Amino acid sequence: MRIVTMIAGIACLFAGLLDAFQTIILPRRATGRFRLTRIFFLVTWRPWVFFTKRLHNLRTQETAFSYYGPMSLIFLLMMWAAMMIVGFALIFYGLGSPFTDPTQGSGLQSDLYVSGTTIFTLGLGDVVPRSAWARELVIMEAGTGLGLLAVVMGYFPVLYGAFSRREVSISLLDARAGSPPTAAELLRRHSYEGGDSALSLLLLEWERWSAELLESHISYPLLCYFRSQHNNQSWISALTAVLDTSALLIAGVQGREARQAQLTFAMARHALVDLSQIFSLAPINNAPDRLPPERYTQLYSLLCQSGVSVCSDGHSIERLREMRLLYEGYAQALSRYLCMPLPPWFADKPRKDNWLSVAKLRAQTEAATHSPDKSTPFPDEPHSIATWVDDHHDF
Repeated sequence: MRIVTMIAGIACLFAGLLDAFQTIILPRRATGRFRLTRIFFLVTWRPWVFFTKRLHNLRTQETAFSYYGPMSLIFLLMMWAAMMIVGFALIFYGLGSPFTDPTQGSGLQSDLYVSGTTIFTLGLGDVVPRSAWARELVIMEAGTGLGLLAVVMGYFPVLYGAFSRREVSISLLDARAGSPPTAAELLRRHSYEGGDSALSLLLLEWERWSAELLESHISYPLLCYFRSQHNNQSWISALTAVLDTSALLIAGVQGREARQAQLTFAMARHALVDLSQIFSLAPINNAPDRLPPERYTQLYSLLCQSGVSVCSDGHSIERLREMRLLYEGYAQALSRYLCMPLPPWFADKPRKDNWLSVAKLRAQTEAATHSPDKSTPFPDEPHSIATWVDDHHDF
């Protein structure tokens, strides 16, 4: 019985240390269907979604979803610490509980107490080891606890640094593609003279962003659960909007941006597919069509009115459909799993955002500059600049 207990303790200790190593230290995708972290997310995420969706207020729902990522990080650390405490306690018990405990005597309860106080390096000294093996194991456990603390202290800055870099580009996309971002709005806001170069540069930045997303979120899948600062933003909606834009540029828009759009599309799709595989998600191909033919006609008209050079050979919608089949199924799977909605191709009802307010002020300035009557420096129409600061966000 003592030997079986010791083997169980070694297995418990090994499982906890291996899972912590794969999750925190290993800079690549962790493998294994029975990893503790994977089981933890399988057991906790579905119930969290179930109860969160029972909340009636959408803002409250999004707030509850935003708690899961940071809280799961804390519970993962507690799980690893508990696995090591139990593992060392079972090893101590397998060695015959080699401690002198004047309070309650030797036994499993005393072994758990020694293991807990040792791994957190308390060093109370009220329970004393009686054998050389026990002393060495106590030193080993104290070093393991100290090492875990050091790794965790280095883990937090890396995790939140990757999160911050991800969110900066998402926030910058807000003024370029609307909120939530859409492909039509991104193309429309780059339809000015010289906008093709600016759009190519933007796609280049998002190619690099997609590569950074792939590397950071495969190494730290926990980041996928971290929500954006605003309810109408998410990394899935931003990535999907960039893929929509790239697909549209490749399949149905004339311009020099198509070359960069191909590179951005390849990298963004790579990130989307690999992140879907992290959660073992199969692509969803039976979801409602995001761009049925009648919606494509509206998109075509909107782009033409904005001055975008759209191909009119009659086969652009088929080419676009082929492009969409390469990524939309994976986007739908991630969206459904993480409860982050996908953006539309274009907004049915225009929403106020910072860019529109700034553009209106600039239009008023240009109108005043070209007006023959320059006695009035500002238009008579009242407009308060304070009204457009963050008026489109729903915290």
